[in-house]
Amino acid sequence: MNPPTWLVPMAATLTTERFTAPGWTFERKFDGIRMLAFKQGHEVRLLSRNRLSLTESYPLVAAAVAKLPVDQAILDGEANWSQGRQSDADYHVFDVLWLNHRDLTGLPLKERRSALHTIPFRLPIAIVESLDDERPWERACRDGWEGVIAKRLDSRYEHRRSKQWLKMKCESTGTFLVSGFTDPQGTRIGLGALLLGHLRNGALEYAGKVGTGLDTRQLLELRERLEGLTVPHPPFKDVKGLPRVRTHWVRPEIEVQVAFIEWTAHGKLRHPRLVGEARGRV
Repeated sequence: MNPPTWLVPMAATLTTERFTAPGWTFERKFDGIRMLAFKQGHEVRLLSRNRLSLTESYPLVAAAVAKLPVDQAILDGEANWSQGRQSDADYHVFDVLWLNHRDLTGLPLKERRSALHTIPFRLPIAIVESLDDERPWERACRDGWEGVIAKRLDSRYEHRRSKQWLKMKCESTGTFLVSGFTDPQGTRIGLGALLLGHLRNGALEYAGKVGTGLDTRQLLELRERLEGLTVPHPPFKDVKGLPRVRTHWVRPEIEVQVAFIEWTAHGKLRHPRLVGEARGRV
């Protein structure tokens, strides 16, 4: 049986949760290009997640795959953006989907990883090994990695974005000015979300909203404090992208510390969560 000429790669779901648990493995997340390597006899094709050919862009990787002592293979991994700068390897392999006339995608990850370790890779190819750190996301941020990928050891290979693989990206933190709030919805009490502002070139700009990380006490205390700071109009220089729910604007006199994954292209915080108590601006 011949391997398929294309497989849709499995994608991890971004999460702000941080955990370790039995039945999960954690790997370094490389900041590069997702690449599948297809080997059929001496023929090798390297394809991006969008099915674009990368074979000519990574000739050393293609040559190394061609020399592997296997007749057929489909490998999944990450190629360096700029070869040789991240590490000694140009192709970091973390999964094998097909090996010598056998489809492995229906096997648990634990078994696929065992099969992967039977292949004698040499540079510029290297296997992405599991991390044994108690808090691998902290090591990732400390060592300047993009983050870590958490994977269930019993997960089959799904050709879609899956919650069986979770992406924990390194967070940034910053101090922002509470510039408004929304009313609570459903069973939530106090307030819904805080509307955040930050100073840029001397003007206050809208940075998005945060509703995660607030406990019941904070929700009630903040609502009481903010009620005394209300103003009729938003305090921002630019009012684009404001929430469409009922909003209360306040004088920006309370600061909060917020963790977030990154800034969006529209200048808003992605996946923000409150990590510091609100305090008066000094």
